[in-house]
Amino acid sequence: MKSSLLNTILSSKAGAVALVLRVPVGLILAAHGAQKLFGWFGGNGLAGTAQWLSSMGMEPGYLMAILAGGAEFFGGLAMVLGLLTRPAALAAAFTMLVAIFSVHISNGLFADNGGYEYALTLMVASLALMIQGGGSFSIDKMLSGKVEQI
Repeated sequence: MKSSLLNTILSSKAGAVALVLRVPVGLILAAHGAQKLFGWFGGNGLAGTAQWLSSMGMEPGYLMAILAGGAEFFGGLAMVLGLLTRPAALAAAFTMLVAIFSVHISNGLFADNGGYEYALTLMVASLALMIQGGGSFSIDKMLSGKVEQI
């Protein structure tokens, strides 16, 4: 039973198209997570992100910063590799949903006004990866063959 569930998570018939979606979406998410966690790429780092989240009422800010940054950074890296693509994509999609409703929704659609279009795009791309899986060029695909042998 356990191997059946794991195989469902790992298997994918998406082909190469998943790679085309996985890599740029994963890199973008990982970069945003690195801004939040480590202050890379001009980000505020963990302390700054925690303070910003607390100022919006998302408490405890430090924990929320770790969760958001971790979902983006580690989930993005997992997507790039195609490793546990479905769970990583689900975590990323949920994080983007929270970002849409806690930060961007009041600014309208367009990103140039601080709107939600970019977070929505990342959320939808992540949902597509969650549905289709990592594809034929992924660690998931390699592992799914091993799980079937168990």
